Amino acid sequence: MKILVFGAGPLGSLLAARLFQGSHEVALLARGVRLGDLKKHGVALRRWPTEKTEFVRVPVVTSFSSKDTYDLVLVVMRKNSALKILPLLSKNKKVPIFLFLMNNAAGPDAFIDALGKDRVMMGFPGAAGYREGHTIVHLNGSPRRPAEIIVGEINGGISSRLEKITQELGKGLYIEAAIEPHMDAWSKYHVALLFPSLVPALYLCGNDNLRMSRTRDALVLAWRGIKEGFSILKKLGYPVRPKYMNRFLLMPEPLAVSFLGKLIKNPRMEVAMIRHAEVICDETQQLNAEFLDLVEQSGMFTPTIRFLIDQFNKKAQLLPDGLQSIRLRWSEILIPVLIISLIVLILMYML
Repeated sequence: MKILVFGAGPLGSLLAARLFQGSHEVALLARGVRLGDLKKHGVALRRWPTEKTEFVRVPVVTSFSSKDTYDLVLVVMRKNSALKILPLLSKNKKVPIFLFLMNNAAGPDAFIDALGKDRVMMGFPGAAGYREGHTIVHLNGSPRRPAEIIVGEINGGISSRLEKITQELGKGLYIEAAIEPHMDAWSKYHVALLFPSLVPALYLCGNDNLRMSRTRDALVLAWRGIKEGFSILKKLGYPVRPKYMNRFLLMPEPLAVSFLGKLIKNPRMEVAMIRHAEVICDETQQLNAEFLDLVEQSGMFTPTIRFLIDQFNKKAQLLPDGLQSIRLRWSEILIPVLIISLIVLILMYML
């Protein structure tokens, strides 16, 4: 398959290299300093945290024109950047499918308006990485931890072309491609999990995951933001995706806050979240604005989300390290325990 990867950032570079190693005919579009790095070194990859660097000589192009022919164009970049290149992409009528791999809360309408509904597919690059000089430091896309590409049709369901594209992407080295029949819902829940909740809470701790792990107020705010975001989407009729997130939401707040603290403390968060959060202020603002549109549609009261977004946009003062001023909702544990105890006592009395 002839593939163009539009976006030579950490994830675009990683996916281009792995698809090229999987015997696809791949080109990576790059400009400026990044173009010079790629011409000199190729795609330099180093698996976090300690393995040596590998170099993959992916063919590089510097432009995309109306005459270019590819079987598939992968757009791997931030949502706000992808919106800017739509006029350029729309001039090409030869490419049959543009697959946008990114965070997205607003749905596919902007892409459909520019390219037509038959040429748009949405997805998400299930990998993490950051650029260190000319080298891409990555967490996924390796033998023990493959990169998972989630792909779906804009109207949901499973089509023959979706199956074909997923199969072809899965031929990439250390890539697993998966079909998501509710891609728009999946994208919205993923945004809710991170951008109006975890990302601004992390900002309030100076983008320091260890500081956040010991600052209970930040963890409480993040958890309540996640729950508010999920409640909005459920009210608007979006099925929870992935399904296992339903079980996650059943956790009582004290347990959930403890879980988040341990999760955010994991050293892998440096690659999976911290390094990314440091450079995505523009994307965060874009996605939070999109999510606030969903909040307005729902008509729900969302004090935590609005507080967190406001604090992020205003670059508010950081929370004191270790702050624990917000009361945990212990009733989420005590009430179920009391009900269970009462049922046991009744059964004992009846026996």
